[in-house]
Amino acid sequence: MVQRIFRIRKIGEDDVKILKKRIDIALAIIISLIALLIARLWFLQIHQGAEYSKLSESNRIRERFIAAPRGNVLDRKNKLLITNRPQFNVAWIQEDTPNPDQVIKNVAQILKVDISDLYERIRKGSDRPRYMSIRLKEDIDWKSLVYIENHHLDLPGIRIEVLPARDYLYGNLASHLIGYLAEINKEELSDHKWENYQIGDRIGKMGVEKLFEKELRGEKGQRFVEVDVLGFEQKHIKTQKPLPGNDIYLTLDIDMQLTAEEAMADKAGSVVAMDVKTGKVLVLVSSPPLRIKEFVGGIPAAIWKEMLNNPLHPLINKSIQGQYPPGSTYKIVTALAALSEQVITPETIFYCTGSLRFGNRRYGCWKRAGHGAANLHKALAESCDVYFYHVSQRLGVDTLARYANNLGLGLKTSINLEHEKGGLVPTSSWKLRRFKEPWQEGETLSIAIGQGFDLATPLQICQMTAAITNGGVLYRPQYIETIKSPEGVPLKSFTPIVDRKMPVSKGALARIKKALVSAVNDKHGTGGKAKLKTITVGGKTGTAQVVRLSQHKDLKEDEIPYKYRDHAWFTCFAPAEDPEIAVTVLVEHGGHGGSAAAPVAKKVLTRYFNIQEEDTESIDY
Repeated sequence: MVQRIFRIRKIGEDDVKILKKRIDIALAIIISLIALLIARLWFLQIHQGAEYSKLSESNRIRERFIAAPRGNVLDRKNKLLITNRPQFNVAWIQEDTPNPDQVIKNVAQILKVDISDLYERIRKGSDRPRYMSIRLKEDIDWKSLVYIENHHLDLPGIRIEVLPARDYLYGNLASHLIGYLAEINKEELSDHKWENYQIGDRIGKMGVEKLFEKELRGEKGQRFVEVDVLGFEQKHIKTQKPLPGNDIYLTLDIDMQLTAEEAMADKAGSVVAMDVKTGKVLVLVSSPPLRIKEFVGGIPAAIWKEMLNNPLHPLINKSIQGQYPPGSTYKIVTALAALSEQVITPETIFYCTGSLRFGNRRYGCWKRAGHGAANLHKALAESCDVYFYHVSQRLGVDTLARYANNLGLGLKTSINLEHEKGGLVPTSSWKLRRFKEPWQEGETLSIAIGQGFDLATPLQICQMTAAITNGGVLYRPQYIETIKSPEGVPLKSFTPIVDRKMPVSKGALARIKKALVSAVNDKHGTGGKAKLKTITVGGKTGTAQVVRLSQHKDLKEDEIPYKYRDHAWFTCFAPAEDPEIAVTVLVEHGGHGGSAAAPVAKKVLTRYFNIQEEDTESIDY
């Protein structure tokens, strides 16, 4: 047996140094790695511990915002006009959906909608975080709601969102005043005044809903729930209830508003009624109304185009944006200016033969046979054009403009509504600036009877009528009575605002009022269709020429194309002894004020005074 002998080689000093160096390097690497690990643990656990803890909790605990019920809207008699109802929406959370295409396909089949519509909504919400919901469908029916709830395990990421939705108890009543809600858009979110809003929130887009958004919206609540890895709720943790918005009480009278809108159902135009002693708006109708539901959630392009092309112009709030020649309602201005400037007396007589020759032109009166000898009272009551042609020559356009401005014409009323128009009261300097031409004296004749360049809104004419009947005080129109908390505690009340007091004599106003009473109640008055048996009404008709077309002058009203027919005006007040209410009606292309507009005003007055009246006759002007 052979034995092997192993000898241990002697390690030299150089080898020991190399080995020691290697051990030191290895030890340094180990220590560095341990230090790096400790530093990383410190960074994660201590320095960013709170943040990661919050992220961890957010994966387990979801914070759901609870929309606050908006405040109610009521009328002056505390009748509920707008309240809230529960609305069930289908929402999708991308983060909780492992197979999004299949889920979206299933949802489209359940809701019976085109899948492209759902993908369009998803595309619009693509820039929001994956954990935030995207609303796929609003206000689903009960059958769809039950099906989704019963099959929620097959629809990961899909949940039912319950929101308070507006319930318009009277449909489209006062729609141009009330406005509507819609989802906030990106441009609005970038505005600092909406900094407390989020994607998906609804805000007022028009009218009261927009202008009083802060008062109506309330404060959101919060709901915390624990979810599993698929995003399904497992346990409710806590809830912070939302705070409802404040209630708004309008000065509008719902019953009167309903009456006026029913009277204008087949017409285009406006009805305005005001309390002559305060400026409170009792009726504000623009016909045809907006179809409010069409705007909620975004109006389809086809419907928007149809509204734009509608010859009745439903998108315009005609009460404050419609600008029309005031017609013979402007004769109130001419009469007041003439008496105040003392260019005539109440007994001054001009003879009307049916026309007046001025320069090389003939200016006709609506009554071709003429009114004969007429003083101021008869001229206003029977609306004699020739009388006011004569008066205008003594006044001049600039004097007429001054009195028109004092009565609120040519100026915005400052009512708290969007996009109000100011109308137009021409002056000699205005024409020079606008057309680079001097004023022609013949143009003053047209201005004196509310034609030519004159333009006014129905609200302006109603404000003017109220000022004439209340002693010369021009009140600013207001439509909010008070704002109250959900508990009924008054937070803000709106007192009457006087914009100006006219420097005119009470005697001049009294004579004009007396003539306007005759216009409604006398045999030859033009406003007889507004006459009431138990209440004395005063008023003025007006027929505003749209275009001068000689080929239509001998045609009957229904034979003239709609767009060429005259606008019909009627403005009135009652009771004449101590006026409470002023009503102004404008019927677009309605023809004659006495036959088209006065009956509408009468219906509003009968509702206000709660009386029953039969139709009466009037001269067709």
